[in-house]
Amino acid sequence: MSEPQHLDLNSLHKAVAGDAAAFRCVTELQPAGGQADKVFPPTYAGGKYALEERNIGGQRVKCVILDSVASQANRAELALLDAARRAEIELPVIDVDFTEHFPDIQKISSLEAPHRIADAILRDSLMPTERRAFAMLPMARASPMPLSPMPLRCLESAQPRLCSACGIPPGRRAVVARSSRVWLFPKSSGSTWKSAARHRVVSTHFRSRRTRANLRGSGGGWTLDPAKAGKDKSGKPVKLGKEGKPSEANHGNIAPTLTEDGGGVTLTRALQTTTLSLPGLRRLRFPVTGKSGLEQEKTNDAARTALAALALCGAVLAQGRGLDLRSRCLLVATKVAQWELLGAPGSAPTTFSLSGKEAVALLKQAVAAAEAAGLPWKKEGLILKPIADVVALVKKSRELAAASVSEGS
Repeated sequence: MSEPQHLDLNSLHKAVAGDAAAFRCVTELQPAGGQADKVFPPTYAGGKYALEERNIGGQRVKCVILDSVASQANRAELALLDAARRAEIELPVIDVDFTEHFPDIQKISSLEAPHRIADAILRDSLMPTERRAFAMLPMARASPMPLSPMPLRCLESAQPRLCSACGIPPGRRAVVARSSRVWLFPKSSGSTWKSAARHRVVSTHFRSRRTRANLRGSGGGWTLDPAKAGKDKSGKPVKLGKEGKPSEANHGNIAPTLTEDGGGVTLTRALQTTTLSLPGLRRLRFPVTGKSGLEQEKTNDAARTALAALALCGAVLAQGRGLDLRSRCLLVATKVAQWELLGAPGSAPTTFSLSGKEAVALLKQAVAAAEAAGLPWKKEGLILKPIADVVALVKKSRELAAASVSEGS
């Protein structure tokens, strides 16, 4: 195999504007605890894993999803957001500032909101100076193709899937298909049994039935003193839970259980497959006032190249952050990740390496080229304020959650 090449802006632009098919990176992973260690995939309804069989090397191999495409896209977006907040890249991110009302929330960005720039949190917010509602009106009226309003504030939303569906009738919604995809699954996995129990050190003294007199405190919590307990309508102390057992106050034991599913999996190896569709990018258009014909096509290519650089940067930075997917699912790469450019049909893939610093530099160059082609890229962020109804909704939700905790304590 030849030595990996260096991916520069000219090579990226030629790939996007030409007839190349995709960028691809296939990384082999293993558990941080070693190949024989268990990992825990995500669970779905009923606590089930997403198991499937695949045809690999002419054999049917049992596989399980370790991280979905959407989850991997979220990790890439958060990697970009971290880089922007560390001033490593300049990204047109939109923030909704809750600091005045909820200091613990602070800001929610367009890279964190569930539906990104089309999320109801942004929709129900006010512009900082004009005191009018922020709206996705250009996207609401757009077909899936023209995206010229997007670089103004949130071009990064065209890299993951975007649907401006909040409050917009079907048929008028702008949907941008995800062009960058990451898929993570193990080859040849085997599920194991799951055991669950809870043992408290001090709970060994609470096994007598005489301790089943824990009472709900009048101000929340629990007590053994009837005088300090909450009372029912007849004036009798209210037991904690159904029988007043110590376990209701988290001081008891939970008997061990054993289930066949949900105990993690062992695997022979795991693969993380990242692809960036270039035909998907070529479907996007970025019309600029006063441009047409060949000049407009050059602007389109510059914008698509910037998006490709953004996707590659997000993927590489996410790889650098590591793959600690969830509790007991820490994966490490067995070798340095290498990227491939899949060119014209019949041609051999071009291999290249791309570090985090190189990806950041490539993105900066691509953005500069897009700006030179007349495409706006707002380097400063946009800060929105939530409307009063959203603030009231969050407050009410927190009050109900606190009341629920108090009732169950």
